[in-house]
Amino acid sequence: MNFLVTGGSRGIGAAIVRDAARAGHHVAFTYVSRAEDAAAVEQRVRAEHGAGRVQAYRMDVGDSASVEEAGDRILDDFGSIEVVVSNAGINRPNLLVHMSDDEWHAVISTNLTGAFYVARYFLPSMVGQRFGRFVLISSLAHRGITGQANYCASKAGLHGLAWAIAKEYGRRGITANVLVPGVFETDMTRSGLSMSNREFWTQYCPLGRLGQLDELSKVVTFLASDGAAFINGQEISVHGGLDWAP
Repeated sequence: MNFLVTGGSRGIGAAIVRDAARAGHHVAFTYVSRAEDAAAVEQRVRAEHGAGRVQAYRMDVGDSASVEEAGDRILDDFGSIEVVVSNAGINRPNLLVHMSDDEWHAVISTNLTGAFYVARYFLPSMVGQRFGRFVLISSLAHRGITGQANYCASKAGLHGLAWAIAKEYGRRGITANVLVPGVFETDMTRSGLSMSNREFWTQYCPLGRLGQLDELSKVVTFLASDGAAFINGQEISVHGGLDWAP
């Protein structure tokens, strides 16, 4: 099958790209500004799995024109997309009373509106082929985190979007599910997660550790498989048992 992973140049997105290629799929992925990181992901996947397995495209998911332009190129190059993984996201933390209009709109535009634009673009081709899989990457923040009202609202919106897709297009062979990750070992968390936050996650997580990226990416590839054909409109948590944050 052919995958599209938005925000695939690093972290969770890059792990999903690699795991999908490892499972034998062809993968298009997007980036908005990290061209060097995207090229590194391409190079690594091609070295491990051969040419033709992966291709990066610049796409600003919050800009409908950019989504359509890149989407046209992706369909021209790949012929079809069976699986869309909406992973692209940004964070602009601030207490709600101090949050600016720009901080609010930037996060909602990328994290939520971007997923809508991408789904709207690829749905017609999925309807035509009577097959499609959407996996929307949410966060524990969909239940609320202090200082991140914009991020929380954007992630909560993904749940409603996925459930709407599931109900509108299930009879066309299209499923949509939401993945709720906990905290995973990435370059970002290794360099940007404070010691106190790391101690919080490891102390209260029943498994006593952060997640490994392949523990998340393998769930995505499962949701694209025949074994998940009857899983639709579901919230699937991959957080080691810690389902809350302060």
